[in-house]
Amino acid sequence: MTTANFQNQFLIAMPSMQDPNFAGGVTLICEHNDDGALGIVVNRQADSITLGEVLGQLDLPPFSDNVANQPAFWGGPVARERGFVLHDGDDGWESCLAVQPGLYVTSSRDILEAISQGKGPENWLFALGYAGWEKGQLEKELGENAWLTAPCNQEIIFSMPVEHRLRAAASEAGIDLSRLVSQSGHA
Repeated sequence: MTTANFQNQFLIAMPSMQDPNFAGGVTLICEHNDDGALGIVVNRQADSITLGEVLGQLDLPPFSDNVANQPAFWGGPVARERGFVLHDGDDGWESCLAVQPGLYVTSSRDILEAISQGKGPENWLFALGYAGWEKGQLEKELGENAWLTAPCNQEIIFSMPVEHRLRAAASEAGIDLSRLVSQSGHA
């Protein structure tokens, strides 16, 4: 039996999504295997947390105000005390997982040290926490039409304003979200 793999895909919450952790969300699936899936929500900024604050807690002074003022993102409801860096470049970091060639998620301190010194990857997004699905859970939710899937486009993650990422990700799948209804009917 062949199982679809959704690694390197955006999960776009359908308008009917009730879970406040994911409603209106775009999640990049970073890993999907027989044990489940791991993703990072890429369009939900943490309201009052900046990377500078996180770096300060780690005794890593940021080299510039630009780095210090970068917003942290809520990556998902699991392990919100852990930081994850979604980035381009290479996999030369201690704890690095390839999403696709040239796109990685890293959870080790060494990448934050490099970012704080201005020596990190060119493009990155810092997230607190992640989204996780147990074995078969993501497939079940997809079967229940909780999510749309679309191919990952790094420009959406790294170049697009946060408030435009949901519609842009849906457009990658050829979907205009304004045409979707929030409830399905039954025959």
